[in-house]
Amino acid sequence: MSGLRILGVDPGSRITGYALLDVDGQRLAAVDYGVVRTTDSPFAERLGEIFSGLSEVIAQGRPACLAIENVFVHRNAGSALKLGQARGAAICAAVQAGLPVSEYSPSEIKQAVVGTGRADKAQVQHMVSALLGLKAQPRADAADALAVAVCHGHVGATRARMRIEQRTGR
Repeated sequence: MSGLRILGVDPGSRITGYALLDVDGQRLAAVDYGVVRTTDSPFAERLGEIFSGLSEVIAQGRPACLAIENVFVHRNAGSALKLGQARGAAICAAVQAGLPVSEYSPSEIKQAVVGTGRADKAQVQHMVSALLGLKAQPRADAADALAVAVCHGHVGATRARMRIEQRTGR
């Protein structure tokens, strides 16, 4: 995954974290990160705001791919449905821009960044800051998006090699 710009997304119906990360071999560099914050509009309009906000990030940042967190099971089914729909808005923005999409579970992301799949938010924030040499810790949603991008930078390269090996039989 040399010379690749990744858009990492941590979806949420109120706050969606995003991060643009350049990967060159083992070197990782944060290009931009932040959040798309929705208004108090009806839910369908908030989905449109997520789509528009990420479409703008894609147009300006010009990533090569999108990495996004999978939906995990919530105790509250309504929350899980809203999270899934926010993910859908983010994925649609990527697909409309022609970007390939990779999905990672929360435990895969935490394992890739912290070394344990059971890390808490503070550990993820700390490790993302340390790995990327950030001067200040990003807010939780942006840190989670950076973690998704870091995960793809590490795990995605391995997955790509495995797909090539499966196709070529080596």
